Amino acid sequence: MKPHMNANFIISAEKLSQCPDFNLPEFPLLGRSNVGKSSFINGLANNRKLAKTSNKPGKTRLINFFNFSDKFTIADLPGYGYAKVSAEAQNKWQKYLEEYLLKREQIKCLVQLVDARHEIQKNDYQMREWVMAYNLPVITVVTKVDCVSSNKIQSSIAHVRKEFGGEIFPFSAVNNRYNEKILEFFTNE
Repeated sequence: MKPHMNANFIISAEKLSQCPDFNLPEFPLLGRSNVGKSSFINGLANNRKLAKTSNKPGKTRLINFFNFSDKFTIADLPGYGYAKVSAEAQNKWQKYLEEYLLKREQIKCLVQLVDARHEIQKNDYQMREWVMAYNLPVITVVTKVDCVSSNKIQSSIAHVRKEFGGEIFPFSAVNNRYNEKILEFFTNE
């Protein structure tokens, strides 16, 4: 399989009723602000400009949909754990996102991203508890593995596996050697 696919941005939606109506398998990205969700999309698409990356956390405020070669879609969700937004706005997002995650029939599997450079954060655990409470299918992608030593990559992945279980995929926005396994998972789900 080719290590990248032809991907394009489709639409942004604030809530479930605005989500695009198509039947491709959908993979929503869950992760803290700044965990590398946009870089993950760009890396898989081999297109650095597809999803907007930012050094300022909290940039994504909508659900952004990306079509990968008409095989699957990735939905980039607002990052959690970023406090520079009013409590009111956060509550609204949370309500919309919960509705989307629980009622969107196209969702095949959730993808939770955690940063290899840091311990798993409290809000990562909270998100995983929520996912498990609803018994939703989920895999974990350990991002930014290029920023840690090769010994640390293995211990970081082992730690995530111990804490979260299930399928774990390393990912680097710099080195696309991890892309094939992830793309294989998405296209075979």
